[in-house]
Amino acid sequence: MDIAADPTSLQQTLQGYRTAGQTVAFVPTMGNLHAGHLSLVHRAASLADRVVVSIFVNPMQFGPSEDLDAYPRTLEADLAQLKAAGVALVFTPQPEHIYPEGIDAHTKVSVPGLTTVLCGASRPGHFDGVTSVVCKLFNLVAPNVAVFGEKDLQQLLIIKKMVRDLALPVAIEGVATARADDGLALSSRNGYLTPEERAIAPGLRQTLTAMGAAISAGERNYNALCQAHSAQLENQGFKPDYLEIRCRSTLALATSDIRQLAIFAAAKLGKTRLIDNLQLDL
Repeated sequence: MDIAADPTSLQQTLQGYRTAGQTVAFVPTMGNLHAGHLSLVHRAASLADRVVVSIFVNPMQFGPSEDLDAYPRTLEADLAQLKAAGVALVFTPQPEHIYPEGIDAHTKVSVPGLTTVLCGASRPGHFDGVTSVVCKLFNLVAPNVAVFGEKDLQQLLIIKKMVRDLALPVAIEGVATARADDGLALSSRNGYLTPEERAIAPGLRQTLTAMGAAISAGERNYNALCQAHSAQLENQGFKPDYLEIRCRSTLALATSDIRQLAIFAAAKLGKTRLIDNLQLDL
């Protein structure tokens, strides 16, 4: 497995793949890898000759109240997992490689509409940071396909729109959310949960499942459904940020005539912010 610490060495290695006529699948990450990330790597390996993974804790997507320095960095363990998974190349840049003139002076890529609701409403500017860095990584790696998890379904939809709007020559592949045996979506943030909080955490998924069952059974009063289940989450110990039913393509609030839905949830449990979603086809 090759490791490229800067864009020049990255592109030198990639040029060797292209000369050999090999295709590239790309998995961008912020490190602190778990089985969910590895499921993306395994999917990527089925789509191309070579898998490239980036590990970069992107400062542009952290808000002023979010502790960038506290984000767990586990590079040696991450590299060991990626090597065992058969990854060809890992890109491990520093902020000065991605933002040589600093974040404030760097061009931003902003996707309208989809970024102003849900996590975009509670984390202003977050998705501009995501799309800006992903666009730059796409230009550096020039992959044939890039793989993202569906746990952050809003992010996946935003990346797909960016690629369409800017005519970027990369296919985007979504992969179903990896989960623990009790249904909790795998996340680097789960490590922040206390044992007591970890026992409560599967309630978020259980709430989405119950709402999905109600909708499938004919419930169409989405406001009442969200309010009732948000109150249930509070009773369990969560502090809901949002619990909303939206159109899966536009993220508009769902109406009774929309057939492709997603239930989106974000809630704090102690100091840990958890997100999840449930996709429905009626």
